[in-house]
Amino acid sequence: MQLDVGKIYEGKVTGITKFGAFVELEPGTTGMVHISEVANTFVSEIKDHLTEGQVVKVKVLAVGEDGKISLSIKKAADNPPPRKDFKRGGNNGGNGGRRFDGGNNSKPQQEKAPLTPEAAFEDMLNKFKQSSDERMGDLKKVLDNKRRSPSRRK
Repeated sequence: MQLDVGKIYEGKVTGITKFGAFVELEPGTTGMVHISEVANTFVSEIKDHLTEGQVVKVKVLAVGEDGKISLSIKKAADNPPPRKDFKRGGNNGGNGGRRFDGGNNSKPQQEKAPLTPEAAFEDMLNKFKQSSDERMGDLKKVLDNKRRSPSRRK
């Protein structure tokens, strides 16, 4: 069976482990649903959400070169719960007063193509590295200023 990434299939749960569940899409084709992809809420015990023999809808996230199939039950749900946007600080739009668009608000937003799980992870990692570098730079400036200031000891 040729599986298309992003497509939703129906399958039967054939095995449950502490880290996920195995779902048979057709005889001889089995994929794994990681515990983080079972539900939109935190899952501490997978057996609270799935049972062996249960028929579930799954979305194909990725098909590896080695034949491993990554599946998601929560992304195959018909009506995922709305995502909460957490705001920090005062009434400055929740971004700490920073402008993330490069300061040019006149550009129309371009729609991005859907990212693969690997590309999404890389994007998150790059953003984390960038913010971490900025914080480290700020911290180094503060430490350098402390070292340069004259001592009050006599």
